[in-house]
Amino acid sequence: MKSDLLFGQEYWSSRYATGRTGWDAGIITPPLRDYFAQLGPPTALRILIPGAGKGYEAEYLYTMGWPNVFVADLAPEALQALQARVPDFPADHLLQEDFFALSPEPPYDLIVEQTFFCAIDPARRADYARKCSELLRPGGKLMGVLFDREFGPASEPPFGGTREEYRAYFAPYFEFLHFETAYNSLKPRQGQELFICLKNRH
Repeated sequence: MKSDLLFGQEYWSSRYATGRTGWDAGIITPPLRDYFAQLGPPTALRILIPGAGKGYEAEYLYTMGWPNVFVADLAPEALQALQARVPDFPADHLLQEDFFALSPEPPYDLIVEQTFFCAIDPARRADYARKCSELLRPGGKLMGVLFDREFGPASEPPFGGTREEYRAYFAPYFEFLHFETAYNSLKPRQGQELFICLKNRH
C-alpha cells in the first residue's frame, strides 16, 4: 500500500519488525485516560484514533463500553495487535488506511491524537489540521497530546515542534479550548507534552 504520507506501510511495518517502537508506552497514557474518564457514561459518540499503533486508547474506550471507536493505521501489525488483545473489537472498525484518504461520512464526534501528528511529514501538518476538521462534525473535538519540544534535525519520526507553530496550523479551523502543557504526562515525557482540546468550527 503506497501512502500519501512520507512514511508508508512498508516503513512502519519494518519498525514493528525491528522493535523500533519508542512511541509505544504499552498502556493508555494518563492525559488521555483522564480526559476519557470525565466524558461520563458511554454513548454512541463516534471516536476516531488515527495512527493508533497498538491501540491502547481504543482498547480502554471499548472495554469501558464505548461502541463506536474506530482506529486507523497503515501497519497491519498494529491493528492485529489490538485485535489479538481485544478479540471482539469490531473488525470493521479497524481501518488499514491512509488518514488523509479517510471518508468524512459519517462524520466523527471526537478525534484522539496520540503520537500520530509527530509521525507524519512535517510539510503535511497544515493538511492534518484541515483533514481533522473535515472528518469532524461541526462542534466536534480534536483532543490529545503533541510533543512540545524540538528534536533537532531528523530524517524520520518522531518530529518535534513548538506550540506557536502548531497554533498556526489549527487556528483556521478550530476554537482552542485547552492548549497547554500536560500536567499528568508519563514520567519520561513530563514537561514535553502539550495537551490540546480543540472545537471544530466548520
